[in-house]
Amino acid sequence: MNRRHFLSLTTLGLGGSVVSCGKKIADPKAPLRFGHFPNITHLQGLVAHQLSRQGKGWFEPRLGVPVEWFTYNAGPSAVEAVFARSLDVTYIGPSPVLNAYGKSKGTEMRILAGAATGGSALLVHPKAGINTPADFKGKRIATPQLGNTQDVQLRAWLADHGIKVTTTGGDAIVLPTQNPDQLALFVKGELDAVWTVEPWVTRLEQEAGAKIFVEDKGTFATVLASSAAFVKERGELAKKLVAAHAELTQWIKDHPAEARELIKAELKELTTKAPGDALLDKALPRVVLNTEVSRAGLDEMVAAAQKVGFLKDIPPLESLLPKF
Repeated sequence: MNRRHFLSLTTLGLGGSVVSCGKKIADPKAPLRFGHFPNITHLQGLVAHQLSRQGKGWFEPRLGVPVEWFTYNAGPSAVEAVFARSLDVTYIGPSPVLNAYGKSKGTEMRILAGAATGGSALLVHPKAGINTPADFKGKRIATPQLGNTQDVQLRAWLADHGIKVTTTGGDAIVLPTQNPDQLALFVKGELDAVWTVEPWVTRLEQEAGAKIFVEDKGTFATVLASSAAFVKERGELAKKLVAAHAELTQWIKDHPAEARELIKAELKELTTKAPGDALLDKALPRVVLNTEVSRAGLDEMVAAAQKVGFLKDIPPLESLLPKF
């Protein structure tokens, strides 16, 4: 089933699958509800979704259940779907996962595997006069969504350079804006800078003359995460999923030309425009596939989120990282 959903917590709550008595019974043959974003940092999701469209599903034969695909602009929207019991698993940035884990006191969200690092950057408008970190004072800077990974990265980076940001302004104004809208506003000169991910980094460079000010090559851009209920109630399926994800990641590395065509086809489906070869030549090498989860990297992201006020208290991360 190929559906594109930008879902709110309210609407999802109406369609939740919680049994009225409060106990959810897991059907072993129930479809796996799988999310990802229309970003090159979600390579595995793009490839697998396109294979499903073609009737050559990657996960379906390996898991033995149907897969229903959902797409989101950024992590907080996907987390809302998990909380509403309308999504089982998703490719997602780590910051929204950590935020949800903290807010639920460790009862919700689990990270099953890593997926990709790098592929994100802070870009500046060529006419914004930004040459040093201090030049961001008084500027309008966009991120994909409030509380998503790039939003937290930006706010922490600004704080590290002595630039105060609040939801109403401060020394700099951060404007959560969906990626396609970022590009349009950037072209019009209504944004001074953007922190975003591929393919939007390269599109901003090629279509709007943006210049990379900070390129993030080492932070986890994407992990494979699930609801806590998925791991608890469908543990064997979760194990199969982790193995199938690792196999898919290696297949993409071993078959770059085939994977590239699948990525182009899926991005065309999701954005109505296939990325050009010049864009892919630049964007794809910036994303490094990696299925390992760096505990040190997660600790750094927790510290960054706490620094900018997104996380006050968070339980130990052991429950976030189930062992299979």
